Amino acid sequence: ISSFTAGFSAPSASSVQALLGANQEKIASLKTIAQSISSDAAVSPINDVFYLRYALETSYENDDERTEALKSNIQWRLTDGKDIVTSAHQAMQAASSDSKWDNQPVQQAAPHADRINKYLTSVQCITTSHPTSNDLIYCVRAGKIDDKALMSSVSVDEMIDFFLYVKEVNAAVADMRSLETDSLIKVVTCNDLLGVKLVGGSKDFRSALSLSSKKATQLFPSLSGRTLLLNPPKLLSALIKVFSPLFPKVVMDRIRFERGPLKDTEDLLEIVNGGAGREEFIQQMDELVYSD
Repeated sequence: ISSFTAGFSAPSASSVQALLGANQEKIASLKTIAQSISSDAAVSPINDVFYLRYALETSYENDDERTEALKSNIQWRLTDGKDIVTSAHQAMQAASSDSKWDNQPVQQAAPHADRINKYLTSVQCITTSHPTSNDLIYCVRAGKIDDKALMSSVSVDEMIDFFLYVKEVNAAVADMRSLETDSLIKVVTCNDLLGVKLVGGSKDFRSALSLSSKKATQLFPSLSGRTLLLNPPKLLSALIKVFSPLFPKVVMDRIRFERGPLKDTEDLLEIVNGGAGREEFIQQMDELVYSD
């Protein structure tokens, strides 16, 4: 991914410190459970915001389900996801070692980066932030990804690992910045569908998207904000049929379709801090995401 983070700003009115205080006992219990499974900070994060998200997740029916979800996710981080979370943890330390974020270590540490990164540049995807909510805004332009060429060089499982690495980095950055800004940061997803073909394309790529999205919903509670599907083809009913299976129900409930944003943007670097299209893009996000 070309850029995981760009341009964070001042805190919003929502207080993470107040949330941490109100959920102190639950957070302490969850953290103790996680660290009893593994003391590795990449597997069982030190940051209390990681556990706060479990405490705030409303899809759990009770505390037992909440605890089991945490145990299951920590077990994944210790086993199947160990390489992903370890690489992300180390890359973030390298990226933030100076006062200014250096995204290169994060790009280079991504799973199978040598085969994937050339297909996913700042033209296709980027992560920036909202200047007042501090939310991360993850933008992907499926119509500009050569998915057949991409999937000819990697397997579905390898692509899933890459997507989960991106999710892990964004989640860890969101938790880190939540403490720094004293606002609970979410990840807003913008899927620009301009140029997407309703027929054709790589089934393997769609499968990787679907499976990674479902897994990420399980792994990262209370992280996702609104999902925007921008500039969809005119055959909207067909589009919904194609793309709905790619997202879990909890994600579908947050989806909004809209035409216009990113339509005339060539490179997504235009929407990060200092970019020529930044002001217009943030105004559009205010209307689509934060006006409800």
